[in-house]
Amino acid sequence: MTTPTDNGNLLNYIGAATFAHGPGGSNGTRTGGSGGSGASWYEALSKAWGQRLDSQASEITSLSEQIGNGGDQPSQMVALTAASLKMQFMSNNAATSQNSVAEGLSAVARKQ
Repeated sequence: MTTPTDNGNLLNYIGAATFAHGPGGSNGTRTGGSGGSGASWYEALSKAWGQRLDSQASEITSLSEQIGNGGDQPSQMVALTAASLKMQFMSNNAATSQNSVAEGLSAVARKQ
């Protein structure tokens, strides 16, 4: 499985990870998580978000270095601001999706 390179591939990556590491074992029981041998889809979701955030952080670092090396034109400053705001948006969405899924998993666990 390959790592996503753009936002469009994030859901495909999560879907592929879910398929590859989804329910297994006997009678459809999950083998992921702390008790199983493979990664759960929740871990795949976390990994996908982490990789996208790392990629965005690298873009911000690159733009910052360009500005630091004398490329302080307004267009570069706007690009850095946009990349930083994108990082903030992605971070908020990552946290929200993680919390929502965790609450859902907790509710399911309580009912079993």
